[in-house]
Amino acid sequence: MSDFADSPVAVNGDAAAHDIKTNASAAYDSIANGPVATKAKEQQEKASAELSDLAASRQTPATPAATGQPLTHYHSFFSELLSWKNPRATGIAYASIVSLIIAARYLDVIRWAFKLSWISLAVTVAAEAAGKLVLNKGLASQLRPRRYYTVSRETLDNLIGDVHELVNFFVIEAQRILFAENIFASAAACAAAFFSYFLVKLVPYWGLAIIATTIAFFVPLVYTTNQELIDAHIKNASDAINAQTAQVRELAQKQADQITTMGKQYAGDYSEKVQEMLRGRNAPAPAAAPATSTPTAKPTVKEVVPVLPTAPTEEPVVEKIPEMPTAPEEEPLIAA
Repeated sequence: MSDFADSPVAVNGDAAAHDIKTNASAAYDSIANGPVATKAKEQQEKASAELSDLAASRQTPATPAATGQPLTHYHSFFSELLSWKNPRATGIAYASIVSLIIAARYLDVIRWAFKLSWISLAVTVAAEAAGKLVLNKGLASQLRPRRYYTVSRETLDNLIGDVHELVNFFVIEAQRILFAENIFASAAACAAAFFSYFLVKLVPYWGLAIIATTIAFFVPLVYTTNQELIDAHIKNASDAINAQTAQVRELAQKQADQITTMGKQYAGDYSEKVQEMLRGRNAPAPAAAPATSTPTAKPTVKEVVPVLPTAPTEEPVVEKIPEMPTAPEEEPLIAA
């Protein structure tokens, strides 16, 4: 046996194994400490730092709502998230949301949960039964922890508080958009609802959710990237709208002044007429003129004598009426 160990074959085999082990270790070191691994570690550290900064940004904003009530700490959180100040954290959040939407659409998660549950229970029951039959000691009971895990009250209170703040965030934002606290945000929400009304007939709900998520994440990125250009166009549009609004307001003011002047004029005319009518009603009747002693000449009246017709002198001629001929009587045929 010692001769075989000292033989050249054994020595060569050990040397080959040693070389293989050395090469594998060197390859692992080159991969683990190479530029790719170093870059990956740097990106991981930066992503962890950005996620920590994003989590630390959950603070109540100093600026309250238009009603004076304080906002929730999720307002600052989502503002920080969508501003792309932490691009890795924002990219991770976007990818996670889109992945969850696609998974909910194409993966039967509920069915898989039931499957995982019955497989886990079958394994634990089989292990416990087999252990008691073979070893007189259950295997699942050996893995049982000394104390069951519980959720502490502090953790539950924090979770409930976060859920409460998240719900209030959506409720407050919906009211701020509805009552036009920010007119541009309300106009954007109006446009989104208008297009969604027509898109929902063509696009399924999960596709509409992906479109909404993409718009919510990438519109702020486009704005921050081209902020100067967009602000310049917005300013020009705002100036044009303000000029047009001022012109319309000036015309409306002129029309209102003219209508007011005409109304005052008509009101003055009618008031004068009403006053004249009232004065006419309240004025005393004119007194009769006193009779004078001087006799007045009576008007001459011409007597009108009626003209009578003259009586006739001749006797009236009486025309004789001719006698009607009488028919002869016929004798009766039978004598009475």
